[in-house]
Amino acid sequence: MPDLLHWSTFFTATIILLLIPGPTVIYVVTRGVEHGYRGVLFSAIGLALGDLAQVFCTAAGLSALLASSDAVFRIVKYAGASYLIGLGLHQLIAGRRRQSLPLAAKYPNEGRGRYLVMQGFFALNPKTAIFFVAFLPQFVAAKAGPLWLQMLFFGGAFVLLGLVTNSLYGFLGGTFRAIGRQNQHFQLATRFISSFVFIGMGIAAALAR
Repeated sequence: MPDLLHWSTFFTATIILLLIPGPTVIYVVTRGVEHGYRGVLFSAIGLALGDLAQVFCTAAGLSALLASSDAVFRIVKYAGASYLIGLGLHQLIAGRRRQSLPLAAKYPNEGRGRYLVMQGFFALNPKTAIFFVAFLPQFVAAKAGPLWLQMLFFGGAFVLLGLVTNSLYGFLGGTFRAIGRQNQHFQLATRFISSFVFIGMGIAAALAR
C-alpha cells in the first residue's frame, strides 16, 4: 500500500481537479435542472460507474492501447460524441411533446433510476481513460505493491471523490429546478439549455484532438 505522503499528495491534487468546473459538472447540473435531486444522484452514480470502468481498463493496460492507437481513439471519441448529440436532440424533441401533458406526466423518467444511471455511464469520454493513464501512475510507490493494484486503489478513491463533488454540483441544479418547477417559462428555457449543452458537449468532444 502507498504511504501517507503519496495518499495526501493524491487527495490534494484530486480535490483541486474535481472542484474545477468542467464538462462533467455541466452534465450533472443540467441533469439536476431537468430531473431534480434524485436525478442528480442517479446521474452521478452512472458517471462514477463509467469512470470506474475506465479505471479498471487503465489498471489492465487497455487505456495504453487507446492512447497509442489513433484509430481506436477516434472510434471511441466519435461514438461518445454521437451519443451526447443524440441525447441532446432526444431531449429537445421529447421535451416538446411533454409541454401539453399534466405536470405529473411530464417527467416519466424521474422514477427510472436505471435510465439515468445508464445515461451517465455511457456518457464516456475517451480522454478520461488517457487522463488516468497520465495521472494515476504519478502517485504509485515503487515498493508498495503491484502497480495495477495501487492504480485500482487510487482510481477507486478518485471515483468516490468525484461522486461526492458531482453530486454537490448537481444539487445546485436541483435547487434551480425546485424553484422554477411551476414556471412554464423556466421549464422551456431549461429544456433548450439542457439540450444544447449536450449537443455542444458532443460537438466539442468530436472536434477535440
